[in-house]
Amino acid sequence: MIPSRRSFLMGAAALSAAVATPEMVRAAAAQDMALSRGGADWALATADLEGDIAPRTLSLVRGRAPVDLAGTLFRNGPGKFRRPGGSATHWFDGDGLMRAFRMEGGRVTLDARFADTPKRRTETELDAVVTPGFGTAGDERARLGSNDDGNAANTSVMVAGDKIWALWEGGSPLGMNASDLGTDDFITLRRDLKGMPFQAHPRHAPDGTLWNIGLNGDKAIVWHLNADGSLINAQVLALPRASYMHDFTATARHLVIVLQPWVFERSGMPFASQFAWHPDMGTQVMVVDKADLSRSRIFELPTFSYFHLGDAWEDASGTIRFDVAAGKDVAFAVEGARVLVEGRGTVPGEPAVMSLVSLHADGRAEMVSSGVSGEFPKSDPRRAGLQRTRTVHVTGETGGRPLATGLALHDWSTGRSDAFDFGQGHVVEEMLYVPKPGRSGETDAWLVGPSINLRRGVTELHVFDAGHVSDGPVATWRADVVLPAGFHGTWKG
Repeated sequence: MIPSRRSFLMGAAALSAAVATPEMVRAAAAQDMALSRGGADWALATADLEGDIAPRTLSLVRGRAPVDLAGTLFRNGPGKFRRPGGSATHWFDGDGLMRAFRMEGGRVTLDARFADTPKRRTETELDAVVTPGFGTAGDERARLGSNDDGNAANTSVMVAGDKIWALWEGGSPLGMNASDLGTDDFITLRRDLKGMPFQAHPRHAPDGTLWNIGLNGDKAIVWHLNADGSLINAQVLALPRASYMHDFTATARHLVIVLQPWVFERSGMPFASQFAWHPDMGTQVMVVDKADLSRSRIFELPTFSYFHLGDAWEDASGTIRFDVAAGKDVAFAVEGARVLVEGRGTVPGEPAVMSLVSLHADGRAEMVSSGVSGEFPKSDPRRAGLQRTRTVHVTGETGGRPLATGLALHDWSTGRSDAFDFGQGHVVEEMLYVPKPGRSGETDAWLVGPSINLRRGVTELHVFDAGHVSDGPVATWRADVVLPAGFHGTWKG
């Protein structure tokens, strides 16, 4: 049984330590209130932001800015969950907030704006969260005249020419202005495909094009785009099962689609309630020829759950490899993300562990665990779809306490990780590879990303040298405001 198109789409630092700015005062007050109500020390990660953040300069508080690092880190994630007339009950359902960390000449500025979606406009007018989502049921006040009326535009971001697109799972990309983060409109790639799902993790190919998929039950639409966001082709692909899927990966020649045993069973809202976990089914991997989508192979693996995959590659023997933040079940997706929004309690489930999957040409498949907890795997963009050895990922999450406290660069060829941990006073967000100009080695790169400094109640931006992660940040900038934890980002140089 396939969920209806509609049901799927609706689902799918202070300048000085002695200066207390109004933003810092509000952040401290929010944290104090959360703690006074029995909230956890990490509650700032899902605190509400009440409005846009005007551009402000961050203060350099550690190290020296790399002279060859210039560009913008765009990041997306939920920024507001709660309204007096009704609130979101799941981390994945907050209003999309686009952030821009702009770096040039050693100076960093930060600005952030909410995506101006129909969903946000409706809920601002009603002063209530009424739209169904991944884990939020919504109610009869929702206004769902089209697929994108439920689009939170809150998950990821990609660069398309001189624009950026805010990405969700169950609907269209939302065009935004890279210079001021103003909202333009939803992107229609072809008139007859208006509103079709365009997922949050497009994959870059060595030829400069992009591939993405969108799901509707046991069918997927496969998107192939130019770098400027214009459409090359869109085709429908039949899948062997209707699994929940947040991510896919790709080599230079193949699409790699991982089908976990969290499968569709019933219609209804919230979206996650449509799926049931069947560990006895195992996990399948479907490998599809990019040049001919009718040509595919299925590989069988033991059961694991996942949200995020690393870039895949294929070696001379025909073996396809990719890394995955592998979990044991879907306890976090169903219940743990609810605890995050509540800002208190114990998060169920175990942290994901970075693992490497190998799909051999003779049909064998295997997965080897690194033994290192991790999420948000990212790799060298110069090697997207090509052979590589290293993955950067966040780490440090422990059972019962959500979210990462550090990062690691894992070398799959040696099994060693170079890691740095900030401690439980930080929530560390996704880190991106930014290649050093004129260099080509995998460690010839900067690792760039933010954290929430829980004790100071502010957001910080860090730059690490990929060759010396355990030495700590080579530079850290501090804002005078705290932003809730985001999901995914991209770098525009």
